Amino acid sequence: MIEIYYKIKDIPIEERPRERLKMVGASNLTDKELLAIIIKTGTKNYNVNDIALEILKKYSLQELPEITISELKKINGIGEVKSLELMSVIELGKRIYLKQKTKLKKLTNAKQIWHDTRYLFVNKKQELFYCLYFNNQQELLERKLLFMGTINKSLTHPREIFKEAYRLSASSIVCIHNHPSGNLTPSKEDINFTESLMKIGKLQGIPILDHIIVNDESYYSFYEQHSILNI
Repeated sequence: MIEIYYKIKDIPIEERPRERLKMVGASNLTDKELLAIIIKTGTKNYNVNDIALEILKKYSLQELPEITISELKKINGIGEVKSLELMSVIELGKRIYLKQKTKLKKLTNAKQIWHDTRYLFVNKKQELFYCLYFNNQQELLERKLLFMGTINKSLTHPREIFKEAYRLSASSIVCIHNHPSGNLTPSKEDINFTESLMKIGKLQGIPILDHIIVNDESYYSFYEQHSILNI
């Protein structure tokens, strides 16, 4: 089979990614077209569209935030400079998204919180422990990753959790962490830790409203299951 190589200038002007961006706007471009604009140029053997397509064949959009420079450089047409540029754009996008997500919004139940944070845990192989800090109107002040653990264990300490609450002058806290195994059933350690946090929160006047365990598909809420109401 003969492979035909064409340059970006061989594509009709109205079909080139940059021209389409000007004509129809960024929101109407495909993932491949947006990537092609970021990559900017091709190489002697690969045009920019082919390079963008190759990236999307190897990695889903959900995987791109975790990609490394060395992995990018294995893709035909991607050298160190393009790898660094792509990593910078991806990181900037993550920061913009997080800033938008942490504006003062009301999150009043476990389902809302799960939907708002689930992207943080997709395909993660380690336990991640976040705390969400709220004002007295139940508006989100900040979302903070406090601990990262192994696939089996996450080391957590109440001191760090409440230190952030004092810094933010938070009125309440919701804890959320993932079970990489997919099993949402709270472990004995989860239960004991939640009970301990509830007691400390009560003493400090900064209540723990809920502790949510998540996987890629669903969640478990201590509050909804009435597991912490009697503490």
